[in-house]
Amino acid sequence: MLERAGKLADDGLAVTVNTFTPSFIATEMVEAVPEKVIDKIKGQIPMRRLGRPEEVARVVHFLAADASS
Repeated sequence: MLERAGKLADDGLAVTVNTFTPSFIATEMVEAVPEKVIDKIKGQIPMRRLGRPEEVARVVHFLAADASS
């Protein structure tokens, strides 16, 4: 499988490591945070809103795909 994906090198394995660190995401967990605190957090985010779960899912899906190599 590594050879087919072009990840096998003569001197060892070529490993790609992707990382993703989302900030506050609009989930049930964040609902417990007081609105005043959430408003302050949103004020520090360029888009002035929390991230959405589907946005995180799209990024993770891309990073897990062969296309991200």
